[in-house]
Parts: sequence; structure tokens; C-alpha cells
Amino acid sequence: MKAEIIAIGTELLMGETADTNSGWIATHMPELGIELQWVTTVGDDMPRLTEAIERAWRRSDFVVTMGGLGPTSDDMTRDAIAKVMNETLTLDGGLLKWLEETFQRRGQPMPIHNQQQAGIIPSAVSMPNPMGTAPGWWIQKDGKVLITLPGPPRELMEMWNSEVIERMRPLITGTIIRTRTFKTLGLGEASVDEMVKHLYGQDGVDLGCYAKPDGIYLRAIAKSTKEEVAISTLDNIDRDIRKVLGSYIWGTDEDRPEEQLGHLLRDRGLTLAVMESFTGGMIASAITDIPGSSEYFLGGVVSYSNEAKEYAGVDPAIIKAHGVVSEECAAAMAEAVRRNLGADCAISTTGIAGAEEIEGHPGGTAFIGIAHPGGSGVVKHQFPPRRGLVRNRAVTQALLELVQALQTK
Repeated sequence: MKAEIIAIGTELLMGETADTNSGWIATHMPELGIELQWVTTVGDDMPRLTEAIERAWRRSDFVVTMGGLGPTSDDMTRDAIAKVMNETLTLDGGLLKWLEETFQRRGQPMPIHNQQQAGIIPSAVSMPNPMGTAPGWWIQKDGKVLITLPGPPRELMEMWNSEVIERMRPLITGTIIRTRTFKTLGLGEASVDEMVKHLYGQDGVDLGCYAKPDGIYLRAIAKSTKEEVAISTLDNIDRDIRKVLGSYIWGTDEDRPEEQLGHLLRDRGLTLAVMESFTGGMIASAITDIPGSSEYFLGGVVSYSNEAKEYAGVDPAIIKAHGVVSEECAAAMAEAVRRNLGADCAISTTGIAGAEEIEGHPGGTAFIGIAHPGGSGVVKHQFPPRRGLVRNRAVTQALLELVQALQTK
């Protein structure tokens, strides 16, 4: 099944908003046996939007539009689709009532312009949006499918998972596609590729290697006309990849290190505190992004300056003797925040996010301190000296260091 994504919004073309939706949907299409062939970005312009939708409908089996479903005059997706389908938009009483009730629950009057979100064409079936006011459409016509999804990522993801997947599964015929993404840390892209190069070219499976902020990913795609064969092929390549990459693999697919750590802490009844220097609160942010993290996360300290580290409990003599970019300082930071907040476990980071040399250490140097009931320690890492990459890799590495320490305790 050939698919196409149309990302709608002048803000995307202007660079004011990054299109993260297309990438997210692209990673979830293979599990439905859908092959994405085109991604189009188009602004809020009726002639160009109509042209893009008409072209996609003509050449693709499955079309996803994203955005343009709001209540303002530049939200044109519904009108453009109606024009392409040669159908008339009318207000749906049920949708209008739902919109009015949604605003009532919010304690707000519904603006008159929101009524256009209750518009629908005869060939469309509305898909509920529990997180917003823009219902989606499901159009199944002439052996093809067109769906509309709202632009806000959280709304889009929720609707994809709750509405689109189950509607699509019965329609999948022909080639079955199964994928698995192996997330690695500690190796460069070229190294991962070199280690698995003997696995390339196998029948029924494609491999691809690419860099992400939290490490190097290896994607395996298995294809077959039979689901059991695709699954078996993917399981076989999974086994071969793990033999080669081993402990460098920290997760697969939707795994997140902050979730892995959260499960461990919750299951064992442990609490956590962090003290961060060059990561600037990113570890605390990642931890608190997980629902229920208040059960185990006590708090964090961003001690960017030497004075802040001393105020947070690091002995000035350690900084004077060893510097802030040191194993000794990282250890002292972890112990200080653990002691001051009364936590069972602690993580600390100190290092150099940029390319400049500091205290005799090259750019990209990172010291990660770990303290837990079974002991403590510091691990030194040398990341490619690019500020964003260093900070992101250090966050992932720090979380995984504590995961590993707790698992082996």
C-alpha cells in the first residue's frame, strides 16, 4: 500500500514550526504494512493545497493530511478536500453538539468560528479528538483511504493510536512489513555500520543505520507476503544483531531510558535526586516527563557555577584540588544531592558541552556520577564535541548508568 503525507501550514514553510509529525507517522506506518513514498509540505493557500491533495489522491493508496483543521480562516483542509472530492460541506449536528459541550466543560463560550470544525462531507466519517476541538475525517472511497489529523502532535498521536490503527488493520493486504529499531549508545555511526555489515543483503530484510540525539539507531525492516514469515525473519535478524552489538543496545522501538529507570525505581521503592552542571536540568526534565514520576523523584539542582556547586554541598577543597570537570567533583555532587534531599539514589553530571578545552580536558568530556544503596561511582565519557549532541547523549548515558547499576546490584 503506497502512502503519502501532506503536512499543512505556512508556519512549516517559514521554519517557524518544525514538522515532527511526518517523522512520527513515518515510523509507525511500516507496522501496518504501509510504504511511505512521498511527504509534501504545503502552505495555507487554497489552490496549492487543493493541487497537493488532488495529486496525492491520484497516485497514492493511503493519504494522511496533518493540520489545517482549526477554526480560523487559514484552516482550509476541509474545504480543499471537499473540492477535490467534488462534495459539499455541511454542518453536522452531532459534531456541533460535541463542540459546544467541549467548550462548556472548559467553562468557556464557543466562538462562532469554531462551528466550521463541525463541517463534514458525505463520504467522510468523523474521528473523535479527545484532546482538542478538531475532529478528524476518515474517507474510504474508490479503493483508497484519506484521513485528516490535527496539527498539534499530542492530538495527532492520540488519534493515530486510538482511531487510525484499528481502522487500517482490516485493509492491509499484499506485503506484510515488520520493523524493529535497535537503539545503541557508545559507538559512532560508522562503527555500528561496520559491525553489522555482514548482515546486510539478506533476503527479506533491509537494514539502515542513522544518528539520533540519544545515540545511533539501527533499523531492521522485514517484508513478506505472509505475516508469520515477516515475524520470523525479524526475530532471526534481531538475534544476529544482538550477538554483534550486545551491551551497546540500550533499547528498541519506543523504549526511553527515563521510563526504564522509572520502572526500576518504582518497583524497588527507591527515590532519586539529581545535580546537574552542563546538562542544565535536562535530566530532571526527562525524568519528570514520565507520568507518576513524583512517586520516586524528589528533585534536582542545576549547579552551573562553582559557587552553586559549593552552595549545594560540594566541598570547595575538592573543586580547588581537582577542578569542576573531574571524577572527584562528579562523585561529590552525587553524594551531596543524595544527602541533602534524603534520596536513595543520585545522578550528577559535570563536563564540557562545547568544543573548547577546560581544565586540560577536551571538548565533549563528561563525568557522570551515580550513587545508590549498593554503592557509588563515576564514569567518564568522551562525546563528539557538539553542544546539543553532548548534552543529549550525556542525559541518555546518565539515566542508563543508573539503570545498569540498579539491575546489577
